[in-house]
Amino acid sequence: MDHEHRIKNVFDDLPPDLDRLHTLRVWHTMWLQRIDAKIAALTRRQTEEERARRNRPAPPEWIVELGIGERRPPLQVHTGDCHTAGTRHRPVDQGEARRLLATGLTACGHCRPDSCSASPTYPASQPPLPPRHTDRTLTPSGRYSASGRYAPIAPEQDPS
Repeated sequence: MDHEHRIKNVFDDLPPDLDRLHTLRVWHTMWLQRIDAKIAALTRRQTEEERARRNRPAPPEWIVELGIGERRPPLQVHTGDCHTAGTRHRPVDQGEARRLLATGLTACGHCRPDSCSASPTYPASQPPLPPRHTDRTLTPSGRYSASGRYAPIAPEQDPS
């Protein structure tokens, strides 16, 4: 068998008549169109996802996790990118974060917003946030336990 005859045999698995060859061509053309459409859709989706990543607003520097209920009392202070904060939270500025921690609200044990190294955007010219409070602290609107949980004070229990 010579080289030319061996190459010819590679294509011998195709049908010998024109009707079936045209049918195969149409079928493969349809598959190529489907594949091209899928490639275009995935390319569009990747482009949109990349655009969304670039245009996503930066997380706030600090957030306060909120409780459940009508008044939604604050529970913990977190850095803005902490994934343990849950879905009920609101952004706060550094001053409010300091005030909340100073009144007895606990800092998240995961992201540690009360330490200077917790936030990469923490200004070096300012002192770190105050340390976590673990003692019981009374506030006019309620009490924070040693674990940092908020409990409203009933009027008959109010020590003031």
